[in-house]
Amino acid sequence: MSGEPLRVNHRIEIPADELVWKFHTTGGPGGQHANRSHTGVELQLNVASSTAFDEATRAKLVQRLKLRGDLLVAVSDEERSQWRNRQTARRRLAFAIREALVETKPRVSTKPSKATKRRRVEKKRARGALKRLRRPPEAE
Repeated sequence: MSGEPLRVNHRIEIPADELVWKFHTTGGPGGQHANRSHTGVELQLNVASSTAFDEATRAKLVQRLKLRGDLLVAVSDEERSQWRNRQTARRRLAFAIREALVETKPRVSTKPSKATKRRRVEKKRARGALKRLRRPPEAE
């Protein structure tokens, strides 16, 4: 698994030698196993020096992702198994890159139609009339 390239999408595949794995102990459930075994995983990718991205893609990633210097980091320590934490970290890293590369459509502002404006004003008038009915009668 750590020797496999990371497939991000149909056109981006990160070579395995560009992924840096770090392991640490974790707290939480698991007792002494969690305290002594290095099951927590940190997966790092140097975005600036990666050969998996062209310049335009790299610029988008640098702009849109929270990087530690040039490093994109995915951490997983929820599971007791290092293998499962590795899987989770790989998925998180790929997901972060995919999400950063999604092009969002710019919002096109619209203006309300005449019928919508008319309905809104009618509702306001009806509400005002209801509130007037709740008032005590005026003294003459």
